[in-house]
Amino acid sequence: MTHGCVLVIDNHTSKAEDDRGCGTRRKIAAILLKATRHENDIILNGLAMLSRGSSREGGDIRIMWEYSKKLLDHFYNPRNQGAIDDANGIGEVGSLACGDAMKLYIKVDDNGVIQNAQFETFGCGSAVASASALTELIKGKTVDEALKLTNDDIADFLEGVPKEKMHCSVMGREALEAAINNYKGVETKETDTDEGKIVCKCFGITDEKIKRVALENNLHSVEEITNYTKAGGGCGACIPDIEDLLKEVWTCADNTQVVKKTSRPVKITGKMTNIQKINLIQDTIENEIRPSLRRDGGDIDLIDVDGNQVIVALRGACSECRSADFTLKGLVEAKLKEFVADDLEVVVAQ
Repeated sequence: MTHGCVLVIDNHTSKAEDDRGCGTRRKIAAILLKATRHENDIILNGLAMLSRGSSREGGDIRIMWEYSKKLLDHFYNPRNQGAIDDANGIGEVGSLACGDAMKLYIKVDDNGVIQNAQFETFGCGSAVASASALTELIKGKTVDEALKLTNDDIADFLEGVPKEKMHCSVMGREALEAAINNYKGVETKETDTDEGKIVCKCFGITDEKIKRVALENNLHSVEEITNYTKAGGGCGACIPDIEDLLKEVWTCADNTQVVKKTSRPVKITGKMTNIQKINLIQDTIENEIRPSLRRDGGDIDLIDVDGNQVIVALRGACSECRSADFTLKGLVEAKLKEFVADDLEVVVAQ
């Protein structure tokens, strides 16, 4: 069962606060979010940023979203909220200035198992629910198992997140990666947030993040990019730049939906022998990866297989392409995980 949520934003500056940490927003976006339930009418003290394509009636802006019952439950009753004093992994992503921020705390035992996970967040109801869901999903998993979670896993756990709010699940996934890197003593790659040219000045989103999220989630339109990153959802001046980035990403990746498929091939069940694994990797490269690269003047060679590492070399146009790193992860590694094994990692031969 879903519940319709109507947001009414007056033209004057307003403020909304609640006991779940959703403090004052940027002035133009501070609103009071009301959710209508079948059982009773409840004031949902949350916040939401203005989105493109809103309908305007007189002096008000009205935006409508649909929230699942489970998402609302995780907002009304967030699990694992607050800090962990003795956390040995902390990940912090987002920005208060841009309207969303999340801090994830994890406590990992000597066996690498996440015994506890808690969060603090500043954002809308979907941000609170996504953080709550994330902590429930990772507790009891090893850090390596937790790293396999995607933002789609968070959305699926909540029985759906409004497409306009998918950036909340993306932020949760980034916070998880940052916390595990902190636990491992590894510096978090800045490509997720800061490094690169800022394309969307309203929300501080870089070209590197747009390209990465596009490949990871198979996004092909500006609207999808806005839903997953917020980029383009402010003044709109960056929309032409986003369109150019999408062309760059998908031209290099054969301009096809190579990241996700509606149906997955049947993998070999049970433990594979090394020969079976290598043969399956070779078949996948030959039939699923090489044709796409060759159509763009590129190619790929399998150099070696070392445990779960697949060592390859890009040839032709692909070796000089500015999006080569994204092709390796979004096409090559994604296809090998899809057809061979989920724990495979693709690296370039040195």
